[in-house]
Amino acid sequence: MTVDLARPLSRRVLGTEVLLVLGLSLGQSAVYSAVTIIARLTADRPLSQQTATLNASQSARPWLDLTYQLLGIFFALVPVLLAIHLLNRDRPLDRDGLLDREGLLDRNGVLDQGRGGARWALGLDGRRPGRDLAWGAALAAAIGLPGLGLFWVAAHLGVNANVVPANLPDLWWAVPVLVLSAAQNAILEEVVVVGYLMTRLREMSWRIGAVIAASALLRGSYHLYQGFGAFLGNAVMGVVFGLFFLRTKRVLPLVVAHTLLDVVAFVGYALLPRSWFDWL
Repeated sequence: MTVDLARPLSRRVLGTEVLLVLGLSLGQSAVYSAVTIIARLTADRPLSQQTATLNASQSARPWLDLTYQLLGIFFALVPVLLAIHLLNRDRPLDRDGLLDREGLLDRNGVLDQGRGGARWALGLDGRRPGRDLAWGAALAAAIGLPGLGLFWVAAHLGVNANVVPANLPDLWWAVPVLVLSAAQNAILEEVVVVGYLMTRLREMSWRIGAVIAASALLRGSYHLYQGFGAFLGNAVMGVVFGLFFLRTKRVLPLVVAHTLLDVVAFVGYALLPRSWFDWL
């Protein structure tokens, strides 16, 4: 049986694939987040008096806790591998994340990973390390500083829960785990919600505005458990990151930026005096 790799998949097949990938990853998180915010809003206490804890301890036994933390980080990245596998398997992609019907297959009809493939099309390769790091740092600053202001406003309006970015025991492995957790969040969200989802929606002939809106709203929705300020802030971040990806075709700077933001939040909360974060 011969498979035509240049033949595009139908919109129905692509739509089903997207729903399955999201159902195994951040789409599932968005559903749970919606249920959580409903539970918070219908609880006896106001939202502002409730707590949303990230990076919580999983066991009173330190080595078992470390094992659970590392397993959680590892398995959270499986949907990333699945998304890249699906993009690689179906057909070669060009720099726009769309079909490239010529020039990327070897004589055996196999995708030449050195000249194309999902990592290349999504901008996850190491061709521009200096530029990617610089753009990542700039994006982190551009998102992080206004984001702090938004969180402060949301806290004073009572539309956010009290966010605890880290609640691990004071052990030698806590900071390394928090750094790994930050990187895991960044890789999962930017590859799936920006690179994979926006590529697939463009292949399904969605308009640019709708693609950006879908990616941004999904990003906001799985942060909704923290409150409405978190939803809005992350949705705005999603618009900025989506526009950046469409312009540059590179996810790696977004991964760098997101990692920096989360490292500062997680590790900073773990190491600095708690009184500094009362406003969260």
